[in-house]
Amino acid sequence: MKFLFDFFPLIAFYAAYQISKAYGENDNAIFIATGVIILATIIQVVYNWFKHRKVVKMHIITVVLVTFFGGLTLILHDPVFIKWKVSIVNWLFGAVFIGSQFIGEKNITERMMSAAVTAPSRVWAKLNFSWALFFIGVGFLNVYIFKNYSEELWVDFKVYGLLGLTFIFIVFQGIYLARYMSDENTTE
Repeated sequence: MKFLFDFFPLIAFYAAYQISKAYGENDNAIFIATGVIILATIIQVVYNWFKHRKVVKMHIITVVLVTFFGGLTLILHDPVFIKWKVSIVNWLFGAVFIGSQFIGEKNITERMMSAAVTAPSRVWAKLNFSWALFFIGVGFLNVYIFKNYSEELWVDFKVYGLLGLTFIFIVFQGIYLARYMSDENTTE
C-alpha cells in the first residue's frame, strides 16, 4: 500500500490531465494537472506526518520542488516550468549519487542495498556511478522529449516512460548483482 501511496501524486497528475483532455480542456489540461499534483504532494506529506509523525526526505524535496515549479507554471501560465522540474529532480539525484562517492564510508547505493547483498566496494562504486548516469541521462532525455514532442507525449513519457526506464534499469542492476548474492542473502 505504501508503494502505491508513493505514486499517488503522479497518478493524480495523470488522471487530472486525462480527465481534463476528455472534457475538452485541451489548453488547460496541463495547468489543471499541475494544480492537482501540487495538492496531491501536499496531501501526501500531511498524511504521512499525521500517520507516522515523520516525513520521508524524498517527499519533502518533492513537495518543495513541485510547489515551486508547479507554482511558476500556474502563476506564469507556462507549462515549461513543470516540465523542467522532472529534469532538475533527476539531475539533483545524479549529483547526490556522485557526491555520495566522496562523503562517508559507503555511497548511497551501498547504504541502501548492502543489507541484502554483499559485494566488493568497486562493485558498489560502479553501481552508484551507473545510477548517477541514469538520473543525469533521464534528465536530458526529458528535456529532449518536452522540447521536441507534444505535451501529451511528454505526459505519457513522464508517467510510463520514466517508470519503464527505471524498472528496466533496476532489472539490469539486479542481474548484475545476482552473482554477489549468496544463498544466505536470498533466504533472508
